[in-house]
Amino acid sequence: MASVKSPADETPVIETEKLVVGFGDRVIIDELDLSVKRGEVLGVIGPSGSGKSVTLRAIIGLLPHRSGTVKVLGRDYQSLGRRERLETERRWGVLFQQGALFSSLTVLENVEFPMREHQSLPAKLRREIARLKIELVGLGPESHNLYPSELSGGMIKRAALARALALDPEILFLDEPTAGLDPIGASKFDELILTLRDALGLTVYMVTHDLDSLAAVTDRIAALGKGKLLMVGTLSDMLGADDPWLKEYFGGPRARHLTKAHT
Repeated sequence: MASVKSPADETPVIETEKLVVGFGDRVIIDELDLSVKRGEVLGVIGPSGSGKSVTLRAIIGLLPHRSGTVKVLGRDYQSLGRRERLETERRWGVLFQQGALFSSLTVLENVEFPMREHQSLPAKLRREIARLKIELVGLGPESHNLYPSELSGGMIKRAALARALALDPEILFLDEPTAGLDPIGASKFDELILTLRDALGLTVYMVTHDLDSLAAVTDRIAALGKGKLLMVGTLSDMLGADDPWLKEYFGGPRARHLTKAHT
């Protein structure tokens, strides 16, 4: 997929330093150092159980961490008071793997929900903004009054993305955004992410298994393994990695087209 990527500057908007996350006696993330530059799309990969989604949830405060620091937009998230946390959280949007739409709300009501919670806007203005966000992700007016149970998988992803964009975030967190989509739907979603990144100046943190998405939209890739950072680099860097898992992941049958494209 051809794309024009806006250059990321070197300012980190997400930083973890010696981050440790665990459950009971089990350590999931072990002293993780990771940074995400402003304006870049970072893809986060790793085998099942490597801590990809756990890291995302720790960064956005859904999981506590045992030690280390998480800085988002230059602020140590754990040290913030409730009001400061809310202010910081309004500056990011999250798209969870299954969309996590409220089943009892229509698409329009789902997209309005963050504005109801965090902003004091007149109902008419709130609804108009929600319509604009829905249009931005490629859904038409016919979707406004549909409930999640009436949506296709691709429509659910787009509606959830519209909700994640409701508060005009600076950072977009994506957890397996193309999971469950057919190849055409996944490709269109990749194009949408790039378009939104470039149009809105977003920084994107994307957990994914999708090799095509990694090739299409990422500026860099961070590979996790057993709670550790295996490597950070471009797709070309990953294709030349010596780590056994990375060699298998990027050198396997499903990745042959990537290897050909970068040789």
